Amino acid sequence: MRLPSVKDLSVANKKVLLRTNYDVPLLRQPADQGKLLVADATRIEESLPTINYLLSQKAKVIIVSHLGRPGGKIVLELSLRSVAEEISNFQFSISNKFSISNFQTGEFKGWKLDEQVVLLENLRFYPEEEANDLEFAKKLASLGDFYVNDAFACSHRKHASVVGIPKFLPVSRRAFGFDFLEEVKALTKIKDNPRRPVVVILGGVKKNKIEAAKKLVFWADHILVGGKLVEYDGIPNLIKHPKIDADLIKDGQDITMETVKKFKKIIAKAGTVVWAGPMGNFYDKKHERGTREIAEAIVKSGAFSVVGGGDTEAALTKFGLDKKIDFISSGGGAMLAFLAEGTLPGIEAIKNG
Repeated sequence: MRLPSVKDLSVANKKVLLRTNYDVPLLRQPADQGKLLVADATRIEESLPTINYLLSQKAKVIIVSHLGRPGGKIVLELSLRSVAEEISNFQFSISNKFSISNFQTGEFKGWKLDEQVVLLENLRFYPEEEANDLEFAKKLASLGDFYVNDAFACSHRKHASVVGIPKFLPVSRRAFGFDFLEEVKALTKIKDNPRRPVVVILGGVKKNKIEAAKKLVFWADHILVGGKLVEYDGIPNLIKHPKIDADLIKDGQDITMETVKKFKKIIAKAGTVVWAGPMGNFYDKKHERGTREIAEAIVKSGAFSVVGGGDTEAALTKFGLDKKIDFISSGGGAMLAFLAEGTLPGIEAIKNG
């Protein structure tokens, strides 16, 4: 799939609206009056190559993103100020460090990090973002001369900043950032030419995985289901196709050991494993066993391993296995949607408007 790259744009002395994925985990710091800090800056780091490239081309960068699920209301704990402060710790091509000052243009507030860089406040503070309100998208689009999407993890969602903004800029002024392009390159290779058998492991609580599973069942050799997905309508009788359904323990916080054993036998023979969503509440040590044993089985199998989603990556990090995975996608839902469809709404918006 040939997608337009940020390198295709002539952005010198122009304003670039850059959609990033700064939905990062936060940690409260008791020693600092309960101030919220970024607990894992991976998603910020992933955006730096695109930002630095734009700065090297003398562009002005207006970064837009979201954090959490404020439901269209201002929730101070989900302000992107914590992200702005974290960004200022990194080295950029135009300066060693950024400094933060308040910024406002029209109805949009945020932080000026440098003469060339602005970060706008959490887009999900506006109900129009998730509703894909076109007037809202038009206002956002008016802030930039170009639009660059570097938020693969959000691009399965039809939100204003993902599919609305491109409608108001010519095709020649729309492109993808480096991290987005890397995701598409890696996942396309997996989709088109996987080592078989392919084992897809689904867990967590997000119901959108059910729709992806209905399509992936024709591509995968096995679909293994854990987490709260086991209890949702549509999973047990997903489709008449060979697969394994999980059983949860009584309190529903983990899969049973019998299920773990079934899963491990299948994973041991896999050529490719795609995993999105933990098997249970691994944050609680009492209920981590299912997720931990499945993670260990994936690594031990020698299969090409692909993992997506913040909770799944957090589980791997907790068990010290994150460096032993072949490819970690920035978004579980987007990863599954791309493997199922070969495209995403965010891709189509830039290609076709």
